[in-house]
Amino acid sequence: MYEPIRAKSVHSTMAGTPHDFPHRSREEELDIQLAGHLAALLAVTDELRVAAPSADLDTAAERLAEQITRLRGGRTPARASATTRGREPDAAALHRRAHALAGRTLVVAASRADTAAAILAAERMDAHTAALEPRTLTSSR
Repeated sequence: MYEPIRAKSVHSTMAGTPHDFPHRSREEELDIQLAGHLAALLAVTDELRVAAPSADLDTAAERLAEQITRLRGGRTPARASATTRGREPDAAALHRRAHALAGRTLVVAASRADTAAAILAAERMDAHTAALEPRTLTSSR
């Protein structure tokens, strides 16, 4: 009534040869993801350095680059140029974007148990939160 199967099953051929394609461990995947989030945060930090130069942003950019280099096995990250093209970037929007990226970075760093990257991400979140807070004038009474 039924015709017998003449070819090998797709499932048995896949199960029989697990080394035909490269596999990455969970830790390697998290390293790649963390390096990507840090690189995005570095790009926004470089944009902020152009919009509102400060020593804090310079230090943060260097620390971000160090972490990316560590996670990428010594390969240095690409950096944004220090010149602006066209209109002036909105610093508040850049701080909001950087805060969101630092939050994502913190989640991945915590998942990976990377203390150095988690501390750096938390510090950047605090810095961008402080930059977004309205300045209050202290009056003397």
